[in-house]
Order: sequence, then C-alpha cells, then structure tokens
Amino acid sequence: MKSLAKKVQRFLVSEDGPTAVEYAVMLALIVVVCLAAIEAIGTRANKTFESVRDKLPA
Repeated sequence: MKSLAKKVQRFLVSEDGPTAVEYAVMLALIVVVCLAAIEAIGTRANKTFESVRDKLPA
C-alpha cells in the first residue's frame, strides 16, 4: 500500500499531470475549430451544388 501512495504522491508532484491536461485542452480546442471549419465548408459546398442544380436545365 505504501508503494501506491508513493506513486500517487510522485504523480501529483511531477509536472507530467498538468502538461497532459494542457495537451488535452489544446487537442479539444483543435477539434472544435476543425469541426467548425468542416461545417462551414459543408454549408458553402451545399449552397454551391444547389446553385449549379438550379442553373441546369430540367
């Protein structure tokens, strides 16, 4: 049991925990930006295809 307590204490003292959290936050922000960009591109592409469809003869 002492071994586990020492490992937990070392983890809390080390800088690896906060660094991992920072990377996770950065990754989450990158994912949000990518999803927003994909949605914007999809909306524009849809409007373009609808415009082309409307200009084609029936």
